Amino acid sequence: MLSKYGRGWIAAPLNQIAQWLERTGISPNALTLIGFALTVVVAIVLAMGQLLIGGLLLIAAALFDTLDGALARRAGLTTVFGAFFDSTMDRYSEAVTLIALIYYYSAQPDGRTAILLLAATLVGSLMVSYTRARAEGLGIECKEGFFQRTERIVVLILGLVTGWMLPVLVILAVLTNITAIQRIVSVYQKTKS
Repeated sequence: MLSKYGRGWIAAPLNQIAQWLERTGISPNALTLIGFALTVVVAIVLAMGQLLIGGLLLIAAALFDTLDGALARRAGLTTVFGAFFDSTMDRYSEAVTLIALIYYYSAQPDGRTAILLLAATLVGSLMVSYTRARAEGLGIECKEGFFQRTERIVVLILGLVTGWMLPVLVILAVLTNITAIQRIVSVYQKTKS
């Protein structure tokens, strides 16, 4: 849902920033690495227990994460490797963020439930990506699912900023895995015929 519409309202500012970045000569892959480095900083802040600050920084990291694609499209620098590299680093970014939260909750006396929910979210997010990659490797388009990466980041940011982490972690754990199941069902239906 947000994956489809969420970038619409920031398209114009992104294009302006991409235009400026194009003049600097920086490559989209370099932006991908910088975006990942920012996410590592966010993860360190979260692991230290600064959830609100981490949530605010995650907003900046998420916006920065969209710049590599915007620059690549604007400058005509889209490549197969660039798309692959961006997707791979996105997976690392999400995993680092969730692992940082697992580390934080492991030091909390009542953190066991949060750790289990984060682990379920991590598995679900990897399966959402894997089901698409495997299906497309078999020549089957697989973009179904209402809770993709953009939605997961937005919901996580809401939890970090508002402090309502447990309800947000339940939402993440359940809906991420439902999305993976949606893709499994979709591939089954497409291959059945």
